[in-house]
Amino acid sequence: MRIAVIGAGSWGSAAAGLLAAKGHSVELWARRAELAQEINETRQNKDYLGDYVFPSTVHSSSNISEVLAGSDAVVMVTPAQAVREVAKSMVNYVDDKTPIVVLSKGVEHKTGLVLTDVIAEELGGPGRVAALSGPNHAEEICKEKPTAAVVASYNKDVAEFFQELFARSFFRVYTSTDLLGVELCAASKNIIAIATGMSVGQGLGDNTSSVIMTRGLAEISRLMHAMGAEAKTAMGLAGMGDLITTCISENSRNRSFGVSFAQGESLEDYKKRRHMVVEGAYSVISVRELAKQHKVEMPITEAVYQVLYEGKSLKEESKKLFDRELTQEFYGFE
Repeated sequence: MRIAVIGAGSWGSAAAGLLAAKGHSVELWARRAELAQEINETRQNKDYLGDYVFPSTVHSSSNISEVLAGSDAVVMVTPAQAVREVAKSMVNYVDDKTPIVVLSKGVEHKTGLVLTDVIAEELGGPGRVAALSGPNHAEEICKEKPTAAVVASYNKDVAEFFQELFARSFFRVYTSTDLLGVELCAASKNIIAIATGMSVGQGLGDNTSSVIMTRGLAEISRLMHAMGAEAKTAMGLAGMGDLITTCISENSRNRSFGVSFAQGESLEDYKKRRHMVVEGAYSVISVRELAKQHKVEMPITEAVYQVLYEGKSLKEESKKLFDRELTQEFYGFE
């Protein structure tokens, strides 16, 4: 098949290689023309994937109409807050029946929409849209290290289509109908990874990291329950699986940003140094708004927001977390 991959960052590039290695022809859209040229001429994307060499069936272009022409499926992997803008530019070039899977992770600012809903608003056909998520660091996928993912859609046939499209001997894919739950997990776990990194940057130890991950998963579950998603999805690959990897791995930009922030580096300086978007730093704004709208307590999310955007100190917010009224372990599921 001819597959259009929209976004040539680390995960988009790794996804392009994953699909091309199965024999598909992959058109990879890069926002910058010079990056597309680099990929075509050197077969590499040094800024994002180091020494990884693309299969010969990957071709890159900054012309989105050229990338989308004749595509049998579309894979969206742009930064979350750019999804709507990029989708608008795709309107005239995507057939209304072409299946679309979103690998980006986040919740749109102002609207509070998950990204598959953004795609459906701009391109139509909500039944043809899916989301894929899991513990999927691009660097390890390029080395074919075993992992798994879940692909969710309200349409069983679409979920199974992308399950078959992505599955490899080292990349196991499961299906789910809880599209909202998978997307909420994908967006929220990056916030918890930043908090974990901040604790590591302060030298607070493994116990603290484990508490942040566990209580972080609990608050994600509360939000999912309040919004009508299945809380059990938080225990799966999109929830616990991705959360653990993102919180403990040195490959995680959200965790490493948290570490750097705790040691004095700003968000803007980190982005300039790493040439990457820190999704959790943007998701915290929209996920916090969702929590307020649905009257869900998300104390770790709130603490990350206060530190990043309200100038509060890490010590001050850490103290607030531990000074909260004592309660039972599992609450908020009434």
